Amino acid sequence: MLDFPRWKVISIFAFLAALMALAIPSFLPESVTDRWGAFPHPRVNKGLDLAGGSYLLLEANTDELVKNRLEAMREQIVSQMALSPAIPIGDIATDNGKLSFMLRNVTQLDAARERLNKLTGGVGLTGQRDWDLQVVDSSRVVMTPTEAGINASIKEAMATATDVVRTRIDKLGTKEPTIVGQGTSRIVVQVPGLKDPRALRELIGKTAKLEFKMVADQPYTPGGIIPAGTQALPYPEGGPGAKILVKRQAILTGDQLLTAKQAFKQEDNAPIVDFSFNSDGGRKFAEVTQANTGKRFAVIVDDAVISAPRINTPILGGAGYIEGSFTVESANNLAIALSSGKLPISLKIVEERTVGPDLGQESINAGVRASAIAVILVIVFMIATYGRFGFYADYAVIINVVVIMGVLALLNGTLTLPGIAGFVLTIGTAVDANVLINERIREERRRGRSVIQSVELGYKEASRTIFEANATHAISGVIMLMLGSGPVKGFAVVLLIGIITSVFTSVTFTRMLVVLWIRRNRPTEINI
Repeated sequence: MLDFPRWKVISIFAFLAALMALAIPSFLPESVTDRWGAFPHPRVNKGLDLAGGSYLLLEANTDELVKNRLEAMREQIVSQMALSPAIPIGDIATDNGKLSFMLRNVTQLDAARERLNKLTGGVGLTGQRDWDLQVVDSSRVVMTPTEAGINASIKEAMATATDVVRTRIDKLGTKEPTIVGQGTSRIVVQVPGLKDPRALRELIGKTAKLEFKMVADQPYTPGGIIPAGTQALPYPEGGPGAKILVKRQAILTGDQLLTAKQAFKQEDNAPIVDFSFNSDGGRKFAEVTQANTGKRFAVIVDDAVISAPRINTPILGGAGYIEGSFTVESANNLAIALSSGKLPISLKIVEERTVGPDLGQESINAGVRASAIAVILVIVFMIATYGRFGFYADYAVIINVVVIMGVLALLNGTLTLPGIAGFVLTIGTAVDANVLINERIREERRRGRSVIQSVELGYKEASRTIFEANATHAISGVIMLMLGSGPVKGFAVVLLIGIITSVFTSVTFTRMLVVLWIRRNRPTEINI
């Protein structure tokens, strides 16, 4: 029992002091900690419900994703059939969510099937195909996306969309946003401290699908027939409702983009977006501009033509700029959207709300009051019931609260309103261990054991029960952390940290304090 060497005492005090020091910046205004410069000052971030800010619930358009998969497969089929030796096919129809086309030479059916099989693949470990290939009437090929393939595409697109949204929001300079998936087709975005969500809405709602296409030779005629291989796209620069005909096949896409940033045009200082391609994109851009000097090409963002300049000379540097009716803010937002990558699936806002900082401050004040009342009541009860041993338990509770803050700061965690509830719960449950220990010590004293034996058996026998009880709490916390989201996860984080720290402070730390007191005073009787 008394075997508590000096190095262990020093280690425990140093460990707790270090964690408590990490909590100090969280109790100071940011204006003070910002003056610390390079000196480390981690702090606990406030969640949306405490700091105020913007909440958005985004929903993906899965029908559009299915349509885009059909279009992408159509282009791949055209490319595959054009390989030498070419396999002539008719026009590809995309009716009823299927692709179908006629083979002009039936004897090439096996060769066509072999090439098409290269475009399909298995989904996960199930071996299911992402496309179903059928031949009808010996010459018509029908390709249908399978349910497994569609679900896998949606899952992959949502994961990519979540990363793209996170990248865009980070470039806005916001602090500790929360971006998590919800269900199979929704994303929750919480940005604490953002008072005006307008820029956020515009940035997230922009798919940023960048394409470069050649302008068709024929002008667009409203109500006229659109020639094969072309499409009519909105052209705001041409006036209200204006459209322009462009070739369907893209010569370059945003996938080859290397950088994009807002800049100003030298001639008139108008806001523009500078961009540069990677080596492959730069080489292809040079080839296209060399082969089409004198013709126009369209810069297309989200299926709208931003500009359609004429290629006066070949562009060999692999760089250029996009001009249009930009403001500095809209040019900067477009640059952020392009540089962060396009969204693989369009997102729409289905729920939006703004939480004011006043409401968050009221929540903080209420949480502080609740915590203070809980601490005071616990302190009074423990001292009145267990005397000196109750004081040690109270000492451990106060240290435990500060240590939890230090751990949260070290993990760059975010404190939410449910997290404060977890704090209050931790304060109440943190003394459970000491109640078990103290009651066991009382029981041993009633049996006639000495002070040292009673304390030793009290801690030894109660520790087993304490660890088992907290293990069950930890299991519940882990399940909430894994399966929950938002408020539930915030509560689970504080609960798990509190379980670990409270076991350490209520068992190891108080045992050390008791050992130091017994070693110094050698009491023959204790009041407990």
